[in-house]
Amino acid sequence: MITTISQLMERAKKRGTQKIAVVCAHDEDVLRSLRKAVEEKIVKPVLIGKTKEIKKILEKYSLKLNAEIIECDDDAKSAEIAVRMVSENKAQMLMKGLLPTSILLKAALNKEWGLRSSSLLSHVAMFKPEHYDRFIILTDAGINIAPDVMQKKAMIENAVKAAHKLDIEKPRVALLAAVEAVNPSMQATIDAAVLSKMNDRGQIKGCLVDGPLAMDNAVSVAAAKHKGITGSVAGKADILIAPSIDVANAIYKTLAFLSECQYAGIVVGASAPIVLTSRADSPDSKFNSIVFASALAVK
Repeated sequence: MITTISQLMERAKKRGTQKIAVVCAHDEDVLRSLRKAVEEKIVKPVLIGKTKEIKKILEKYSLKLNAEIIECDDDAKSAEIAVRMVSENKAQMLMKGLLPTSILLKAALNKEWGLRSSSLLSHVAMFKPEHYDRFIILTDAGINIAPDVMQKKAMIENAVKAAHKLDIEKPRVALLAAVEAVNPSMQATIDAAVLSKMNDRGQIKGCLVDGPLAMDNAVSVAAAKHKGITGSVAGKADILIAPSIDVANAIYKTLAFLSECQYAGIVVGASAPIVLTSRADSPDSKFNSIVFASALAVK
């Protein structure tokens, strides 16, 4: 089982250098994050965007990416060029630069030349807290605002596929809520109960699902024991399914900014992974996200 960023990087390196199409690449943090990925021979970038600005940033930071640069000063057209490259297998993954997420996703979901698959798109973040012995996967902090029960099922399946790529054979999935008891007034608890039963009946495969579980009882064995909560997931969750984007985003930002934690975030569910990070994320986290996408990409 992969439990550190270093191990994940070694996995990505073993897969060989892959092409990454960067949309609106005239972004300092994005270009800086690519440097290490290029040095480690994990990716070869294709930079789509404003050529003068890209070259200015490369010169400012002495970045030697040996990248192809495609001139484009229009956000939507830049996204189309990059998505078409991935769709035609001229690149194995996509990365968001300096443009709104909505424009990138609209291109990715284009019916004619996009990256649609049978799955729902969802954001998957992985965290390695300093005191934790493994990764924690969190979904969905960036795409689905208020998922219904079937969308949550798809989110689970996407996250489980990512966990399998980390060699977590039977990931433990916790459905988060404010309380552990099913309460008709709290939709998150009802959804959790339904999804847990679907897992019991084989409708959600390759994992163990339990909920509703509060955050403490999902990640702390001591907290679960103190509350008398038993089961194979309690206190040992590998995957956290948040009830809404605001809950997931709050957890994401708390772990990212208030803890000693390595993390990465990508969009899955398309035919290729999409590196989609917050503007406030550090170059290190963007690099980690490139590594994560590289480990998941289909060559």
